[in-house]
Amino acid sequence: MLNWDDNDSTEPALPAQTGAEQPVDPTLNAATLDNLEQIAEPVTGATTGAATAGVQPVRAEDKRVVNGKTDINQLAPFKYPWAWKYFLNANKNHWTPLDINMAQDVHDYHHTLTSQERHVYENVLSYLTTSDILAMRNIGLAVMEKMSAPELQIYQARQVYEEALHTWTYQHCIETIGLDQGEIYNRYRVVPQINNKIQIANRRLDSVLRADIDLNDRDELENFIMAYMFFGAVFEGCWFYNGFSPIFALQRRGLMKGTAEQLQYIMRDEVMHCSFGIRTVKQIIIENHVMPGPQAIRDMWDESEAAEADYAHYILNEAILGYSAEDHIEQFRFIANRRAHQLGVEEPFPGAKCTLSWLDEQANLRKEKNFFETRVTEYQAGGALSWD
Repeated sequence: MLNWDDNDSTEPALPAQTGAEQPVDPTLNAATLDNLEQIAEPVTGATTGAATAGVQPVRAEDKRVVNGKTDINQLAPFKYPWAWKYFLNANKNHWTPLDINMAQDVHDYHHTLTSQERHVYENVLSYLTTSDILAMRNIGLAVMEKMSAPELQIYQARQVYEEALHTWTYQHCIETIGLDQGEIYNRYRVVPQINNKIQIANRRLDSVLRADIDLNDRDELENFIMAYMFFGAVFEGCWFYNGFSPIFALQRRGLMKGTAEQLQYIMRDEVMHCSFGIRTVKQIIIENHVMPGPQAIRDMWDESEAAEADYAHYILNEAILGYSAEDHIEQFRFIANRRAHQLGVEEPFPGAKCTLSWLDEQANLRKEKNFFETRVTEYQAGGALSWD
């Protein structure tokens, strides 16, 4: 079943955070750390670009995620075959918003939804339209150009396209339903509870979207890791997850099924964005033997939870059938713990409960559909998706 918790068991364990916490991996002993330091040694004898007479061939072991000195234009030999696999799998999930029938959604919105349900639907779209543009700019402008292994850049190029596709999807929903585009798009500027989440992400993006950034500087590298960790684990791994779930709650009752089906396709993309981001962050940490401090990570979770709670109380100022602000906030905490586990850091919200036990099944595309009612979802290469 497709869910947000798939994790590659071959992922490397991280070094311990500084401070009073226990090491993430008790087997990470002094000898292991010595090996990591050797991995992080600067590469010598490699070329940074144009072919020069007498240079040595690129070796996989010389590649680095950031601060590498091998030829960025040469794909193979791979050091990160897992990154190439992400790219291949991403291309199996090919779709556009025009593939999904939205006729029932038009009827539902105008004739079936309550005023509170319309409030939820509109504000979810208001948040998501801007969020995916932010995610696109983060990967395309702030992250890709810092990667020094092309197999990572190639997947991230696909990710940039997917974020643009998601933005098209939300725009298609807005146009199809007949909503006021200017009013919906501007809510992120005039609704404080939406704007706060956007500004937190903007601050992270601005901190690494600078021409003078130098990832050879340890402080700069730690900040880059924190920004990438935020976008992978929080922005896409938690906030998007909770951003979709109110629409899935409507779908569960047979409402707004076209919109929800589009979000199911987006969910397939986002689960890989989150997983790839976490995997890449862990690789950077290991290769550079650097780990952000536990307080910085703790502050990230606390700020994200507070913003999500304000957002939940705004969009769900009145509960809708089967979904409340309290459900939304507790689910954020539950998923945040899972993201922390995948990162190899301390859980921020011990004891948090899964309040949306139906979500994995609701978000799962592998379900029977009547061919004459909706588009077959297991189509072309998309049916061959593997999440191993």
